[in-house]
This record gives sequence, structure tokens and C-alpha cells, in this order.
Amino acid sequence: MEAGSLRGAPDQAHTCWRAETLPEDAVVVDRPRVATRAPTRRDTELLAGLSVASWEQDVRALAAVRTRLSSGAGFMTAATSAAATLEALGFTVRTDPVQVPGGVSATVVADRVGSRTGARRVVLITAHLDSINIAGGPTAVAPGADDNASGAAGILELGRVLVGVTWQHDLRLLLFGGEEQGLFGSRQYVAALPLAERSRIRAVLNLDMIGRRNGPSRGVLLEGGPASAHLVDDLAAAATSVTGLQVSTSLSPFASDHVPFLEAGIPAVLAIEDSDSSNHDIHSDRDVVAHIEPGLALEILRMCLATLLRWLDSRPRPRPAGPVVARAPGRLDVFVVGSDSAMHHQVLKGPAG
Repeated sequence: MEAGSLRGAPDQAHTCWRAETLPEDAVVVDRPRVATRAPTRRDTELLAGLSVASWEQDVRALAAVRTRLSSGAGFMTAATSAAATLEALGFTVRTDPVQVPGGVSATVVADRVGSRTGARRVVLITAHLDSINIAGGPTAVAPGADDNASGAAGILELGRVLVGVTWQHDLRLLLFGGEEQGLFGSRQYVAALPLAERSRIRAVLNLDMIGRRNGPSRGVLLEGGPASAHLVDDLAAAATSVTGLQVSTSLSPFASDHVPFLEAGIPAVLAIEDSDSSNHDIHSDRDVVAHIEPGLALEILRMCLATLLRWLDSRPRPRPAGPVVARAPGRLDVFVVGSDSAMHHQVLKGPAG
């Protein structure tokens, strides 16, 4: 989660809040009722392949680095190790430079080509690899076990399971640098995408802070935007079908690497531990492995994997070439991607007709 941008209380040094005008009867966070969807035999077999021990081993290795500050040697050590792991799994891997304040960071990009002949879509799974200690400064210890070794290790674990099967569509894993300093990795990645490559993206799934239980129940928040409401629905259905997670949803995106994609009109969704603003240990030396609950992370990864199996193999839902329109009594919502590649929203109110 980006430094200084949690949905937290203003009296916490590492959190901030925002105020904005909302439409009447707007829902920011919801706990919807979702119908279950029985997993197939293949789904069950692949879900059984997820290893909490493997995930926890990767979290420990990442958190053992003194700090993964984006421009520091520790970050590059972690990025090099993650790239080697993904390459050994069978991905085609490259490392792209990322310009950050005070130096250069990197984004690890790992690709697996799908089997479908002709035009293929691509599914992106993303997480940020960097960590930060706001109070202590750039040289201070910043294990970042939850924020975001948990999500980065989730990328490696999902990649390990998914690479063993041939999918119709392409799969791309991204580990960003510069997230904590202002989403630099994801913003620069999206800005550099050619228009044809943007149009190929079927879904972006961003994992940020998936390892800390902040309440009595294991829960997950699924956060997207109007362009990705269907992705939120898919993940919520999977969570209800193959996990015991309490699901919250939001279409008000805020402060993680899914945001630049949504701003460019690309469907993206964040999976994050529920009540994340209650976690006051992140961005400090207190964000350690001892506070992680592997069982919660495994449930979130089960939800993600069950959803990815469909996104990678089924026929994509058509994306409209023109405006997306949602209608309610007395209200018309129009969403359109402009020439600046940003998503624009216009609300029209009046009598139904």
C-alpha cells in the first residue's frame, strides 16, 4: 500500500485520509450477497496445489532483507531473486527500469504465452515489491512482511501453480518498484503501454497486503472501479465458493497499483486484507512475519486462483467500443475512455424516459 495513503485514522503518523463529495446514497464499501459457484474437478486439483509453506518461505526471505527501499540495494537483491525464481519456473522474464525520487528502481515482468491461435488476451497479476519505514527514514529497517512481501510472495505462488498448465490466453506477472513513493512502477508501466497492448488486457489483479487479520473474521476487500465491477463480482463469487472469507467490495479505488490501470480505462481490481486501515504496523519496523496469518493469505490466494482459472481459459466478456452506460431511476451514469486514456464519468439526472 502506498505510503501515507491508507484508509486510516488521521492521528496515525503513517496514515492519511481524504474527503470528497459523494452522490446521494453512494456506497463506498459493501458486503454483498453472492451466489456460490461450484468448482470443477480441475479447479479443485489446482487449488490443492497451492502451498502455504511455499508462500510463507518466500515471505520470510523477502522480509529478511533489511529494507526493500525502491532505489536501494536490498530492493535489487529481492528483485533479482524473484526474477530468477520466475525464470526457473518457465516464465520469460525481463527487468524494466523505474525512475523514482533519489535513484532508479525496477519492475520485474514475467510472461507465459497462451495456446490459443490467433488473437489472444492477456491477464496481469501485479504486486509491489518495495517496502518503507516512514518514521525511521531510508536507512531504517523495513521488513514489509505484510506490505508487501505477502502480495509479492502471492505472485510467486500463483505463478508456480499456473505455469504447470497450458492456458488459452497469455499470463503476465508484474512486481513493481516505487509503489510506496507514489505508484511510480505501475504508473510508468501503464504510460509505456502501446494502445494495442492496452486493448489486449482482459483483467489486472493486484495483490497488496494479504497476510494480516485485522478483526475477528478472515476477510478480504475487493476494490475496483466502474470499468472493473465484473472482475469484483467474479472474485466475490469465487470467494463464496471456495473459501470462508468475509467479502467486502468497493468501486472507489484508492492508493495501490490497480489505480493507474483504472485511470487508463483498463479493468483492474485490488485484493487486500479487510479493515486494512486497522493495521498500524505497516511502514515501520513492526511489519514483521510474526504478525502474519498464513491461513488468511491462503484463503485469498484460493479465491484469486479460482478466478484466474476462468479469466485465462474462457471467452472474455466483450468490452464496449463506446461509452459504458449504467441506468437507475432518475439517473444515468456514463463512463468513457477519453483521448487522454483516462476514464471519465458523467452523471445525468432527470425523469426516466
